[in-house]
Amino acid sequence: MEALVQLATGLQQSDFGGWARGSAWAYPAANLIHLLGLVLILGGTALLDLRIIGIFRALPVAALSRAVLPLALAGLALMMASGAVLFAADAESLARSPLLRWKLMLILIALINALAFRLLWNRAASAWDTVPAPQAARAMALASLMLWLGIASAGRLIAYS
Repeated sequence: MEALVQLATGLQQSDFGGWARGSAWAYPAANLIHLLGLVLILGGTALLDLRIIGIFRALPVAALSRAVLPLALAGLALMMASGAVLFAADAESLARSPLLRWKLMLILIALINALAFRLLWNRAASAWDTVPAPQAARAMALASLMLWLGIASAGRLIAYS
C-alpha cells in the first residue's frame, strides 16, 4: 500500500494535481461533472434494473436497454475523467481511504455484473416484454441497483471521512 501512497503523492504534487487543487473552478467543476455522470449511470441503469425486476412493465426491455446504454457509458466516461481530477487534488489522503478502496471495488464488481448481464441475457431480453425475466436475470438487476447505490453512497461518504 505504501507504493500506492507514493504514486498518489507524486500525482498530487504534479502539475495536474496542483491545477486540480489550486484552480478556482477545476475542483467544483469536476464535482458537478462527477454528479452528472452519476445521474446518467444511476438514472438509466436504475430504470432498466427496475424494469427487469418487474416494475414498469409497459416499457419494452430491449428498447429501454438500447436507450440507456449510451447514457450510462457517457456517465461512466464523465465520472472517470472528473474522478481523476477529484483524486489528484487530494491523492495522498484518498489513497489511504478505506472508503475509496470500497468504492473502487464496488465499481469493478458493478462493471463485471453489467458485462456478464449483457453476455448472458442481452438476446433474451426482448422476450421479457411478455414474460417475466428469469430469476437469475432479476437477481443480477437487483445486484446492479444495489451496487450503484452503494457506489454513490461510498462516494458521498468519502467527503466526510
